[in-house]
Amino acid sequence: MAESTITSKGQTTVPAEVRAALHAEPGTRLEWHVTPDSDVIVRAKTLSVLALAGSVKTDKHVDVEDMNPWRS
Repeated sequence: MAESTITSKGQTTVPAEVRAALHAEPGTRLEWHVTPDSDVIVRAKTLSVLALAGSVKTDKHVDVEDMNPWRS
């Protein structure tokens, strides 16, 4: 298990083995989630939603009006 220490400024260094597992490089943003049990989940934001553009191929077109059924 890797560990690090929080400084008086609230900073810490992500251990090398964790950076390697997350494929985190300088500039990688981390998302921190605290569960109700006080567990912490850290995720590396390595991809932008823009990277998904064009990843789904379809020939179906849906009008905006059809996506809002409550406006019938």
